[in-house]
Amino acid sequence: MGPGAGLREVDAVYMGEFTPRLDEKGRLILPAKYRGRFVDGVYLVKGQEHCVEIRDPASFEAKAAEVNAHGATHAVARAYQRTFFSSAYDETPDRQGRVTVPPPLREYAGLERDVVVVGVGDRLEMWHPTAWAEYQQRSEDEYAGLDGEVVPAAP
Repeated sequence: MGPGAGLREVDAVYMGEFTPRLDEKGRLILPAKYRGRFVDGVYLVKGQEHCVEIRDPASFEAKAAEVNAHGATHAVARAYQRTFFSSAYDETPDRQGRVTVPPPLREYAGLERDVVVVGVGDRLEMWHPTAWAEYQQRSEDEYAGLDGEVVPAAP
């Protein structure tokens, strides 16, 4: 069985908020709770709102298939494909669970030493602390006023 095999469905969901620091070499220590999911590698890619997505191999493969499913005949889909794949880096965590966050991704997200890592279901996201606080401030009142019908039903 591979990493994550035998996990309950809720265990397979990334959740929570963590506040690690990047070291002087730009390395992130992955949250201990989820390190086992990254033994086969980790994918770092530009995310929306200037964060960095952290995906395990299965999550990255699923997202890549979703991105490619839109084909290259639509300009918006092509632009998304180009940015998504050209910004993706595959890394292998070291024995301490550290991965190097490449300089272009650190620059994109404005990451320096302090970062916030949040669980977002199928992935983790890494944010600059100020950007995360501002995002939360903008979105929490809206979230509080939403009902359960906001999330579209699965096809």
